[in-house]
Amino acid sequence: MNVIPCSIQTLKGLYDISGVEVGQHLYWQIGGLQIHAQVLITSWVVIAILLGSVIIAVRNPQTIPTDGQNFFEYVLEFIQDLSKTQIGEGYGPWVPFIGTMFLFIFVSNWSGALLPWKIIKLPHGELAAPTNDINTTVALALPTSVAYFYAGLSKKGLGYFGKYIQPTPILLPINILEDFTKPLSLSFRLFGNILADELVVVVLVSLVPSVVPIPVMFLGLFTSGIQALIFATLAAAYIGESMEGHH
Repeated sequence: MNVIPCSIQTLKGLYDISGVEVGQHLYWQIGGLQIHAQVLITSWVVIAILLGSVIIAVRNPQTIPTDGQNFFEYVLEFIQDLSKTQIGEGYGPWVPFIGTMFLFIFVSNWSGALLPWKIIKLPHGELAAPTNDINTTVALALPTSVAYFYAGLSKKGLGYFGKYIQPTPILLPINILEDFTKPLSLSFRLFGNILADELVVVVLVSLVPSVVPIPVMFLGLFTSGIQALIFATLAAAYIGESMEGHH
């Protein structure tokens, strides 16, 4: 019987494929860890932009709000409305989580179109939006899954797992698979859309005069904002579903 050797060979082939890299990357070796430096650098820039903007706009709150204060109050109200709509009662504690996800993804997506990452030369690879890397989108999707389970367990205790055998125990495998596919769909949807958008702009710039791709770049800004909204909306919806127990 050659089944076992063939299976081992197949698994080895899959393992070899998993090590294939697209393009060049800059890595930092910290202890026994290999850090993807490009993503780390651009993520730090995005975080600095967010923190700097908030500090400048609201460091001295006014009774009559300034333009910056008005803007951030509007953003907060928008995130609160989004969380309330998707989660329902008890949405308050989840506003910081949903807001952090939305703002980080939004600024990350826009940074890929607005910031001149390409002029910064690296020993290997090049800088791009943090969400242009699958590691970032997976790192954003996994906390969403943790939040999903935490919300359900904190409200229902161990009775939360009863949802896996509803409406019939026959659906147990499908219900379990559904929870595994949620972070996958979140991460690959965001990664695929941002990567495709940046590739389209790069190809157009290389093929046609610089003025022609401008409408596509504006469309990319719009779709980037939509992707941040979709991610935050789905994250809130998953948390609300976990707390309420409906599908």
